[in-house]
Amino acid sequence: MKVTPYDILESAQFVCIEWYTLCQEPDLWRSVHIRKIDEPDMGNKYEKMMFNAIARSAGGLIDLSIEGFGSDELCSYIASQSSQLKRLRLAKCDGISKRALVKALAKLSSLEELELTLCNFRNKGAVSVINSCPSLTTFNFNNLGSKSRYLKSDKEALAIAASMPQLRHLQLIGNNLTNVGLTAIKDACPRLESLDLRGCYHLNLEGDLGNTLSEQIMELRRPYDTTDDYSYPITVAHTDQPNLRRSKRARKSTRNDDFDYY
Repeated sequence: MKVTPYDILESAQFVCIEWYTLCQEPDLWRSVHIRKIDEPDMGNKYEKMMFNAIARSAGGLIDLSIEGFGSDELCSYIASQSSQLKRLRLAKCDGISKRALVKALAKLSSLEELELTLCNFRNKGAVSVINSCPSLTTFNFNNLGSKSRYLKSDKEALAIAASMPQLRHLQLIGNNLTNVGLTAIKDACPRLESLDLRGCYHLNLEGDLGNTLSEQIMELRRPYDTTDDYSYPITVAHTDQPNLRRSKRARKSTRNDDFDYY
């Protein structure tokens, strides 16, 4: 059984002095994945663990995954202590602001892969983040998709097309892009090998665009393909009303449980 960073920080390091000494070795902290278990009011505990893990990596952290917690302070610390970071994954990290993430990304010059899943970045906020990552080869940007025609938006797709020409792998689960944005990505990112469009309900891939993508991209996942291998909801259920675009819930909510999923 693999011992995780969580296991080390919670128990393994306290077994004996020898184990405690071993657990300080930077080589053990090249890859750190910590996911907050469903414990109310325990975010500080996980943040302290993450600060500890990053400190022990001694600048050698390469692969980092945070789920269910986070803050601007932690984001800033990651950027200042992890110059070799190549892979960063943030999932359900509503405590990290767009401004803090953009500042951090500017310092992470070695970053090649970035995932943002169900984080509080959409439209203008997402565009700022996307514009900060011109050298990425992998970008996973996953949200809650909508079937409402009033929420169509190509802002994020056009930003990807303008800022990420080196992409080889792109995942946009639950994005509200249309064929306009998808065409821009196709034309601007010729090296794409995989493209995941599940939950992107405003796309029509029945014509030439779908045929072209099938020919050019080795692994193409379409809007209604199965999501059995994806651990999160992909769709927000609501009434298709014109005033949805203007509602505070649609524009400002950061709580996933504000919606019904299906």
